[in-house]
Amino acid sequence: MDQVLINNWNKRAKQNDDIYIAGDLIFGNGLEANDLLNQLNGRKHLIIGNRDHRFLDDKRFDKSLFSSINDYLAITTTIKGYKTKVVIFHYPIANWDGSHYGSIHCYGHIHNNTPNFELLGQAKNKFMFNVSSDANSFNLHTVEELLIINNRLDDFIDVRKNQRNIMLGDALMQ
Repeated sequence: MDQVLINNWNKRAKQNDDIYIAGDLIFGNGLEANDLLNQLNGRKHLIIGNRDHRFLDDKRFDKSLFSSINDYLAITTTIKGYKTKVVIFHYPIANWDGSHYGSIHCYGHIHNNTPNFELLGQAKNKFMFNVSSDANSFNLHTVEELLIINNRLDDFIDVRKNQRNIMLGDALMQ
């Protein structure tokens, strides 16, 4: 299975791509993590998961293999012309920064493909996505692809059109 993940990753990711990992990268030690990361393309950003301390705390682990290591991360991407905040955290969050203004939340931890908004029992959370590899056929996806795969792109565009002039400075990173 490791080789399938590596192959799928490297088919999508180029060396200059930024790849955000929502935790639980590997349930292994520092040397095993070094070996895996050395085989993966792209600039890797880790959002720490509950299983990552096993390798992160290992003195043999080379932290320079990650471009960044964070507990929580907010980035900006452009989707269909809209600058969009993406909040990445290992755990699903019911109400994340900008969630009422079209921002997107990506999380791991759950390790299955249960629909996200049903999982938390709140249909308003239609812009949160489980990015665990096993919930995504062991493939990498862009945020726009997640919207398309989950039939949320039209909803996203509608929300963003309605919110275009509201709280741009506070709700969305420029």
